[in-house]
Amino acid sequence: MLHQPTIEKLLAMRMEPMVETWRSFEQDENAGQLSFEEKLSLMVDRLWTWRQNLALERRLRYAKLRGNSCVEDIDYRASRGLDRTLIRSLANDSAWVQRHENVFIIGPTGVGKSFLACALAQKVCRDGHLVLYTRAAALFRDLALARADGSLRNLLAGLSRVDVLIVDDWAMAPLQETERRDFWEICEERYQTRSTILTSQVPVAQWHEQIGDATIADGILDRLVHNAHRIELRGESMRKTRAKKPEPNQKSQS
Repeated sequence: MLHQPTIEKLLAMRMEPMVETWRSFEQDENAGQLSFEEKLSLMVDRLWTWRQNLALERRLRYAKLRGNSCVEDIDYRASRGLDRTLIRSLANDSAWVQRHENVFIIGPTGVGKSFLACALAQKVCRDGHLVLYTRAAALFRDLALARADGSLRNLLAGLSRVDVLIVDDWAMAPLQETERRDFWEICEERYQTRSTILTSQVPVAQWHEQIGDATIADGILDRLVHNAHRIELRGESMRKTRAKKPEPNQKSQS
């Protein structure tokens, strides 16, 4: 039996799972057959799992992912050109993040680009990496506000530390002068040290034109394209397709 001072010290050190495990031993008649080493191992395992789950919850809150996307829920049945082999390779162990590779998800509206990006990012969070999701318009708005209040350098430094930065709806409109310079700065700081996921309705071949300035466009694309996996989706909007499906208890009409 643990003495009360020992319990209080464990609780003060935020080791509640170890206390709970020990108390479960006291209530289990079969626990007496376990050696001290076995009991200690079970207590440490429970503490480890508890702290790993807390860390994952913090990473997911920080990531601000859309919805509850996860790789296990990716629908491969829809006719949208989804490369199952590539997706499973990316989702397997997040090795692409360790290699500082990028991912482009291209396709028309409604085909699941954001879902797929967030699903891959959720798996990356589960593998212990730091992720941040933002829409391109929100990113440039935050950069403009940071420039106005003098916190731009801090914001850029924070973005440079994120293992995987997701920029949704990238290159939807031509970039302004400050936008392309700020994005070049982001790409420069993250080059060969971090990974980026970009989703866009605009083909990669048109990104140079959307960025605008030829020199800056060359610099941005040179840092993004050469080590990127491309997922090019096609087909009708999945939202429209699902809307057309009859309810399970609804009879089809001729």
